[in-house]
Amino acid sequence: MKISNEKILSVPTNVISGFLGAGKTSAIMHLLQQKPTDERWAVLVNEFGEIGIDGSLFSGLLEKDSQVFIKEVPGGCMCCASNLPMKIALNQLLKEARPHRLLIEPTGLGHPFEVLELLSNEYYQESLSLEKTLTLVDARHLDDCRYTEHTTFNQQLEAADVIVGNKADLYNVKDTEALIHYIKDHGYTSEPLSFVEHAKVKLEWLAGKTSYKSGVTHCNHSSHSHDINTTPTLQKSDFIRTINEGEGYLCIGWRIASEKILSRTKLLAFLKSIVATRVKAICITDEGLYGYNNTSDGIHEVELAECNETAIEIICDNIDETWEHTLMQATC
Repeated sequence: MKISNEKILSVPTNVISGFLGAGKTSAIMHLLQQKPTDERWAVLVNEFGEIGIDGSLFSGLLEKDSQVFIKEVPGGCMCCASNLPMKIALNQLLKEARPHRLLIEPTGLGHPFEVLELLSNEYYQESLSLEKTLTLVDARHLDDCRYTEHTTFNQQLEAADVIVGNKADLYNVKDTEALIHYIKDHGYTSEPLSFVEHAKVKLEWLAGKTSYKSGVTHCNHSSHSHDINTTPTLQKSDFIRTINEGEGYLCIGWRIASEKILSRTKLLAFLKSIVATRVKAICITDEGLYGYNNTSDGIHEVELAECNETAIEIICDNIDETWEHTLMQATC
């Protein structure tokens, strides 16, 4: 694509937020399916782990001529490190795509106010137009203090222009009422609350200016912790392992060279055996290329159009020392 020297002006920009497993990636995929065919869209994805899965997962699910441009910022909260990783990735993405719309997916443990503050600063005021922030939430977790007492969970709701109760098909009446009351009691939004199944958010929910005010102190803003600790990477010629921790969670990930083919049967058995908050993977198997998303609701498998290497990431409370051995045993 020929690079234009014209200024990039007022690109409609939306932050798609939500805690771990709320369905952000699925929501963005659903939005991309609604994209007007004559528009170019860009997606900037941040992941808590060092490996990075979502960018490749998006690319593997999209058609070649989809006019969607993806860039990834792995390794924690993208607003950290003086915003440098996010700035570099965002600038490259805008220059490459010159998009009609920009979607930004912070990690489920990311801090949306810091991301919004960066997007609304003087440097981006001319090139970006901040529109509505969507926050997805799984109401079934509102009786779990690891969610309700987590600063990030509450900040995501506070930052939202539109709150979406996702996975509504799995709720009972108590869950629905709990979310309604939680939002009302905390005064998080004046927008109507929407409930959806399978992250089927609507394109029209993106339109309209965000209510976020730059420079305003929000109730959880000052409690942002940048403590993301990374264990030195184990690296071999065909195998990389990384471990990092922060925000009360651990993350372990592996990248395995394309020459190493995994047994799909053994891989599925391995993924299903993992007890963790979140598991994501893109894999080269003896039966094809597949993407995986494993949560407490079960494992979801999708066939991918492309996959350059196998990558697996687990967010958990405790790392099981047998996982790596079991994964290696799954290679053909």
